[in-house]
Amino acid sequence: MTRVLVLIAILKRQSVSTGLINLLGTMGVTVLGYHVVPKQTDPDQARRRYEERAIDALEDIAEEFRQAGGEADFQLVFTHSRKQTIQRVADETDSQAFAIPETTGPIKRLLVPPSGNIATDRVLSFVVELIGDRDIDVTLFLVSKDEADEAQERLDTAAELLTEHGIDVRRILETDTTPFAGLIDAVAGHDAIVMGEQAPSFRSLLFGDETERIATESVGPVLVVRRN
Repeated sequence: MTRVLVLIAILKRQSVSTGLINLLGTMGVTVLGYHVVPKQTDPDQARRRYEERAIDALEDIAEEFRQAGGEADFQLVFTHSRKQTIQRVADETDSQAFAIPETTGPIKRLLVPPSGNIATDRVLSFVVELIGDRDIDVTLFLVSKDEADEAQERLDTAAELLTEHGIDVRRILETDTTPFAGLIDAVAGHDAIVMGEQAPSFRSLLFGDETERIATESVGPVLVVRRN
């Protein structure tokens, strides 16, 4: 079963919306509750202070995923480095994707940018497994400076793979914007994003200030398919 690592800033009382819980019902889930401590602070000291409360919260979240039909466990980490912790736990759990929770209702339409330095087939195969036999539509969104015919062919090829599995697909091609700005503009009317790890601005999306920008634009959860 494909596994998704769900990232929770556990001491900030971050929760997971019912929409994301239900969306991941076809997947295995590891809920990663993390708290970043200052460099001068011993992570074990923070663990001793907060562990009991954090574990209770994580068990509740994991149980919600189980009740939605999936398999779920959790890990709790107090760390100096959010980035290194996420990568390490993803490797240890053999997670194929990260999930960055944001508030959402029922998820009926996914925005999928088939771009970046990760094989598009890998992202699309993840989308197929994620959706299963549910009535969830996909918008394929591509920003490209390539020749229009070449870019359209990329979209058509991706759409064909999804339609073969009974998924309703809409296609959008943009040529006069940047990938991230285009993504922000395209999110309206979509409930979640599925993108490749090396898609435009992924590093800053996962590890930097653009997470706040995404939240400001009222985007739902972001699922990021890993390179390997």
